[in-house]
Amino acid sequence: MAHDKIEIATDDGTCDAHVFTPSGEGPWPGVLFYMDGVGIRPALFEIGERLASAGYYVLLPNLFYRAGGEYVAPDPVKLFTDPEVRAHWTKTYFSTATAPNLMRDTRAFLAHLGERAPGKVGTTGYCLGGRMSFLAAATYPDRIAAAAAFHPGGLVTDAPDSPHLLATQIRAKVYVGGATDDAGFTAEQQAQLDRALAEAGVEHEVVTYAAKHGWVPSDTPVHDAAQTERHWTAMLDLFARTLGRGAAA
Repeated sequence: MAHDKIEIATDDGTCDAHVFTPSGEGPWPGVLFYMDGVGIRPALFEIGERLASAGYYVLLPNLFYRAGGEYVAPDPVKLFTDPEVRAHWTKTYFSTATAPNLMRDTRAFLAHLGERAPGKVGTTGYCLGGRMSFLAAATYPDRIAAAAAFHPGGLVTDAPDSPHLLATQIRAKVYVGGATDDAGFTAEQQAQLDRALAEAGVEHEVVTYAAKHGWVPSDTPVHDAAQTERHWTAMLDLFARTLGRGAAA
């Protein structure tokens, strides 16, 4: 498995990104991996490496590239608990990662994957990235065969552009893993998303994990190893059923 840093030209600039390539000869199925709100860091590299070891060519873009400079992820514990750290991060980085911006970028991300991983791709994401994974499936239905989202935020809101209202545009298989303790994706919102997908005829699962928001990345204060392994079983099963397996599987 190889891990490399690349640059991708977008409509708004140059996005730095990481790619994880399986060992052996390709081509391999492609996965677009949307980072969580903490940003690019070793804990996400662990996820990319494990996906690549399962036989998928993985693209992990820096969704905060518009802020400029070399991104250094904050300590997740401080970001979760320190209001000053969170306020600075929100103003400097998170505010640039709007849905319109990132869906425009996704066109360039999918073009990169199309050059290296022929056919439809899978998407996955965590927190912020979970919402983007879902939106990408609705925005680019001809390119995405499977979309996973774990402890996502903002999938169901009262806004007229709430992601769940786009369910009718999705043709991918969808897997959403919510948490039992998550103010941004409550049990009521999980049920509402489930109904929206069912009414739209989307093949899907909306599953509740006995965990707190942010449980998957290994460096968060709420990381849950057992529930993370459960998430791996579900995600790899989804991709195996929709994308097949790569040469390294």
